[in-house]
Amino acid sequence: MERRKLIWIGAGLAVLPVGWALTRSGDGAGPGWHTDAAPLEQAFPLLGPLTEAQWVSSRDADDRSGVPSAELVISGLARLAPGKLAELTAARTFVPGAPAGDFSSWFEKPLKGAGPKNPQWIRSDELDRDGAGRSTRLWFDRGTDTVRFWALDPYG
Repeated sequence: MERRKLIWIGAGLAVLPVGWALTRSGDGAGPGWHTDAAPLEQAFPLLGPLTEAQWVSSRDADDRSGVPSAELVISGLARLAPGKLAELTAARTFVPGAPAGDFSSWFEKPLKGAGPKNPQWIRSDELDRDGAGRSTRLWFDRGTDTVRFWALDPYG
């Protein structure tokens, strides 16, 4: 019994930093969104380091019920470091492709209307697959080095 307790405590401590980052609200940058880039760099290591971030999580409280979602989805925008998008496009195949909507899920409402003006989105099937069965969608705007993302269970 004692060994099981230690395993559960260890597992809880391992997930604590991610959980803390996902429950923190933004630092005044906007109502209801997060600005910490570290959780995004952990979820999308090929994109880091990121210089700016605006994102939301489905685990943020639902305005209607006050209950967070059981599934973890993160969605938002981040700015890539200078030269990073050029590095990604040189190593992978990209095609034009835009997100289906403007942050339309209930938890994405704080980001509605955010993002670059008149973006020319491109995407790569290679970057949307991670081999671990997680569902990720990434769109990049060349003009602003912005990545828009949506990911289901980004931490595995």
